[in-house]
Amino acid sequence: MIRTLQQVLEQTLERLSTQVTTYLPPLLVALIVFGGAFLVAVFCRWLFTRAFKGTRVDRFLHDTGIGHLIDHSGRLRSGRLVASTVFWGILLIGLLNALSVFDSRLTTQIVEGTVLLLPKLLTAGAILLVGVWLAQYLGRGALLWASNEGYPWARPLCALVRVVVVFVSIVVASDVLQFARAVFFSAFLIFTGGAMLAVCLVLAVNGREVVRWLASARHAESSTEPERSLWSHL
Repeated sequence: MIRTLQQVLEQTLERLSTQVTTYLPPLLVALIVFGGAFLVAVFCRWLFTRAFKGTRVDRFLHDTGIGHLIDHSGRLRSGRLVASTVFWGILLIGLLNALSVFDSRLTTQIVEGTVLLLPKLLTAGAILLVGVWLAQYLGRGALLWASNEGYPWARPLCALVRVVVVFVSIVVASDVLQFARAVFFSAFLIFTGGAMLAVCLVLAVNGREVVRWLASARHAESSTEPERSLWSHL
């Protein structure tokens, strides 16, 4: 009995020493690599915060409305944004290098998957951001146009334009990520086909009334406006 317990204890200690000698040196190297990357990231963030002001970029973000879209408080600064991006980018690179030190199948798959997926994620995020900004811009333009023309459906038109643009950007982003491409593309085709079918049905059933209404609205607008000169558009 004592001999059996001794053998079990020896095998356990041997297995434990094997695990320690196998994984402890790579773990120490990984911690050193990640710690060095963290120090470099902190220094680069401090450097970019002090060196990069980005007043023109801040003005561009404010004028285009992208800054308010990202940060609703309106306190977004491009210098802080660039510094944070550099910090997290260096930290991610350090983490991937630290994981690659272990040289195992799991860590190799994690590093390769991250390297392959990260550019697609950034591209999809940029597409969604531009799509939301474009939806806000086009929706506001449609609202102003319909309000100036005196149409009663100005706000529904604005909402429709925003939904369509955001939906198209989601379809493009899903195609970039290769995520449910068939589902989103089929939904896009169904949505577009349904919208065109609805317009065709409205024009087919009430086409004469729509044309008469548009003609009367145009005639009323032209009769209320004073006669313009040929060069008034210049």
